[in-house]
This record gives sequence, structure tokens and C-alpha cells, in this order.
Amino acid sequence: MSRVVEHLAELTGCRDRDLVDVTLVGALKDLLRPHAVAVYRCVGEPGAQRWLTRARLGPGDITPAADPAWTPLEQLPELGSRPERLACWKQQRALTVAGMPALAYFPLVGEREPLGVLELATRQPLARPEMRLVESILRIYRNFAGLLDAGERDPLTGLLNRKTFDENFLRTVLREPPPGQATTVPEARRAPGLGEPWLGLIDIDHFKRVNDRCGHLIGDEVLLLMARLMRSSFRLQDHLYRFGGEEFVVLMHCGSGEDAAAAFERLRANVAGYAFPQVGRITVSVGFTALRVGDAPSQAFERADRAVYYAKQNGRNQVQHHAALVAAGRLAEAARGSDVELF
Repeated sequence: MSRVVEHLAELTGCRDRDLVDVTLVGALKDLLRPHAVAVYRCVGEPGAQRWLTRARLGPGDITPAADPAWTPLEQLPELGSRPERLACWKQQRALTVAGMPALAYFPLVGEREPLGVLELATRQPLARPEMRLVESILRIYRNFAGLLDAGERDPLTGLLNRKTFDENFLRTVLREPPPGQATTVPEARRAPGLGEPWLGLIDIDHFKRVNDRCGHLIGDEVLLLMARLMRSSFRLQDHLYRFGGEEFVVLMHCGSGEDAAAAFERLRANVAGYAFPQVGRITVSVGFTALRVGDAPSQAFERADRAVYYAKQNGRNQVQHHAALVAAGRLAEAARGSDVELF
């Protein structure tokens, strides 16, 4: 019992959301001595969902392996390729499969929706007390992960929040895996095609008019639908944030400024073409910038914000690249900490 308590103390001592899954598989590996233990998440839009490995310990592994969040969706296993795992996720109940090794699947449930599946491979089928132990640990896992998610995500839209942006900025720029976690994707495969890191700032045009004309409840619905449009417009590996009010941020990797502009233009067009209930059409202004060596979050954000300001001063409903504006002489390359300067 003391070992169980020690592992639960370690689990609830985590403050990094990524480390919770790592700690979970480590605890179960120590307590049950399985052949392998892994946490898989279901990612992607409905109809095109895949399995993302969050943490896996196999025979002889010391450090859990994982698929980085920036892994291209098409390189991940399809849901149907693991039918037992899929059945556990859909039915939201534990399943066991006899064989060598024996397999046990447990659903991972979040505050908002099913998250994924815990998979245990053991030499002998798990006994009932062992099943109850896993289920009890997962209840604690769910409660604690929910607390961490509440601190990392915007409560209205479910997107990541400003606090998480500040904490994850350098990790995204440097393409580092979460602390204490290895990766199953070789460097040679994941590095060349990622491109450079970019930051985009998205601001809903005339959002105050929506709240004034339709009320704040309808305004909140617009924000919820905006978050949904963002999820469908960007990729699995792109990090989406709500900074508060009508302001959203995207961190992503693209091969060029043209690719980044195309991604943000796709969102702009999707928003402009969407009929928001009781509101009608709304638009967004977008500014984006490449992340530079030595950038602090505030410096990159300022450049994107200056591009958004230019977009709003010149008609709204458009995407503007900070570097392109500077090169064209439409925006000054301000010194750090200076105010916006427009020509």
C-alpha cells in the first residue's frame, strides 16, 4: 500500500500536464510489472481521427516514449487500426483481451469529453483486485488532470490560455519534447519538414457591437464557434490559445511566410463564410510574424499585434505579415518596447 501512496503523491505533485501521463505509466509499470503500458489520445477532427501516443513504456524502457504534438496527423495510426482500443474509447468501459500478452484497456475521461485509452499488456490476465487498483488510480488521475486542465485552458472555449502560452513558448520554438519524455519520431524524420516557428494573432472585428446588439450570451456563443472554426482550420500540431476577450493566438511551424499566410487566410475565409446564429457574418483581422532567435514571448506578440493594428486601420477582414509590411515601408521596424508606428 505504501508504494501505491508514493506513486499517487508523485502523480498529484506534477504541475506540467504532459508529465501527468508520463507519471501515470511509470507508476503502473512499477506497481503491476506489465509487459508494456501506454496512454493513447484520440486526436483530429471527427472522421479523420488518429491515435497519438502520449506516453509508452515497453520492455526494457527507462524513459517513456511519445509522439510529439507536431507529428503530422497522417503519420499516426488510424482509429480503426486498433479495434479493441477503439471499442474501449467508444463504449467508455474497461475491456480485456486474452492472449499472449493479455491486454487490458481502460477509458481515459476528461471533464469535457473522452480523451483516450490506457493500454496494459501483461503476461497473465489482470486479476480483479488489479483491475480495481487501475480503475481507482484512473479516478484520481482524472480528477487531478481536470484541475491542471482548468489552470491551462480557457474555461469558455477550451483553448489553451495565456498562462500556458508563456510557459510553452520556448518549447514550441525549440521543438523540444515535454520534460522527462522521449520521442518515438526520429530526428531525421521530424526535423526537416517542420519549417520555422510562427506566431499569429487573431482579433474578431467589431466584437463589441455583437455584445452590445445581441448580448453577452450570444457573444460567448460566437467565441465558442470561433474556437471550433480555429480547430477545423489549423492542424493537430498547431497550438491554439485564447488570450481573453476576442483575441486568439496560434503558434505553429510552417515552411515559409507564404505557407503561414495561407493557413491564416484559410481561417479568415472560413470565418467570413460562416453564418453565426443570431449574428450573421463576422470577420477577423490577423497579423503574424516569424519567431526570431532570442525572441521573448512579448517581443513576438508585439510584432503580430502591430500587424493586426495595421489590418484594422486599413479595412479589417484581412491577413497581414509583419515582415512584409516592414519591407513594403508600411510599418516601421520598431525598437523593442516602442509604440506602434504607421506610415
